[in-house]
Amino acid sequence: MSTVFIGILAYIGVSLLVGMLVSRKVHSESDYLIAGRQLGYLLTTFSIFATWFGAETCVGAAAAIYDKGLAGGNADPFGYTICLLLMAVIFAVPMYKRKLTTLADLYKQEFSPGVERLAALVIAPSSVVWAAAQIRAFGHVLSVSSDLQLETCILIATVIVLVYTVSGGLWADAYTDVIQGFALIIGLVALAVALGSLDNAPTVGQLTSSLWTGSGHAEPESWLSVLDGWAVPIFGSIVAQELISRVLAARSAQVARRSAFAATTIYLVVGMIPVYVGLVGVSLLPGIEDSEQLVPQLALTYLPTILYIMYAGALASAILSTVDSALLAASALIGHNVILSSRPNMSEKTKLLVARGGVLVLGIVSYYLAIYGTTTYEMVEMASGLGSAGIFVITLAALFSKRGGPMAASAALLTGLGISLVGSYVTPFDGSYVFSIAGAFLVYWLVSMREPVRASVDAGPNGRYRE
Repeated sequence: MSTVFIGILAYIGVSLLVGMLVSRKVHSESDYLIAGRQLGYLLTTFSIFATWFGAETCVGAAAAIYDKGLAGGNADPFGYTICLLLMAVIFAVPMYKRKLTTLADLYKQEFSPGVERLAALVIAPSSVVWAAAQIRAFGHVLSVSSDLQLETCILIATVIVLVYTVSGGLWADAYTDVIQGFALIIGLVALAVALGSLDNAPTVGQLTSSLWTGSGHAEPESWLSVLDGWAVPIFGSIVAQELISRVLAARSAQVARRSAFAATTIYLVVGMIPVYVGLVGVSLLPGIEDSEQLVPQLALTYLPTILYIMYAGALASAILSTVDSALLAASALIGHNVILSSRPNMSEKTKLLVARGGVLVLGIVSYYLAIYGTTTYEMVEMASGLGSAGIFVITLAALFSKRGGPMAASAALLTGLGISLVGSYVTPFDGSYVFSIAGAFLVYWLVSMREPVRASVDAGPNGRYRE
């Protein structure tokens, strides 16, 4: 068993211990799903940052920059940074003041329980696919660091995540996110410093020449594809339950907003490290066939063992913090907005059992998707845009307009999902996500003309649409 593998296991052991200890704070569904709305600045900030800073950021962003130059950073770090900034400026306070448990609660308040359940069923699959992608990535990290088969490593990764997520919920997630966030920053900084101090490190001139073209191996993209590349991380991610649950878990609206601002800053600053690594890689490893192997190869080649262990731990931390968030998000939507919405008189103990059971079941589903699915990158791409176009449209309508009711919301959800599925899988075409948003907006507006203006509702989970 390699030293690196032992180091990763030791790091994981600390995360599991923290998660198990924190699980004693969980006594209700609210504790489990949104930490009882008690998170302070440190926990909220690092939970937002670590949740969004996943394997695709550490590895995929550097690969994209290597291939395309700065144009490869439209999603990571630039797109997601804009997403977090918009959350801080526009969405954090209005959402927090609604006293939601999940995003779908907003649709129950403003539209109807039917829209709530439909939205939950539209959103949840993307979180499950996202979790599967991260589990597969974690399996690759363990496999590269040991002699174990990939399938065995994926099973180990699934069990590790389920143990502390099932037991501790968002409380465990938030505390381990702080550990994982610091480990991630230290590991990436160590890699950047090591590359910058090499005798053959590229000069400023060499780095500058790579800014616009990268390695020059990427295929040219249409302007619609480029537009989609920006729209998915910004508009698709801003309505992700994983992000919104962190905002709702803060102890006040002010904490939610300021923490989102802080997380935005950290995300951009730390996200520039993969950008630097991608640009450096053009000179250090020219002509690499699989650009996603750039970061692992650079780390393995140029880092001493102790620093490579720190890098591997950082990558593992990024993956862990993302996958547990995705499973919690999917479980919250299915359990709270589909099952409990149909049976509102359940005891608090039963609600907590449903939430934990949901994480366990969906974790098993994610495991099978990770085993039998495609590549990590393809699964992440699939999860990012799946169904979120209609969700974005009805979220804007619910928060900032009184026009439209259940029919308009349902029509927008189905239109956005339908165009996205057709444009991505049935008859693929460039700009499918942008057209999904435009179609959902148009349908919502047309149908809303036939519905009465919505009356104001009291903030809270029992709000309902009324004429």
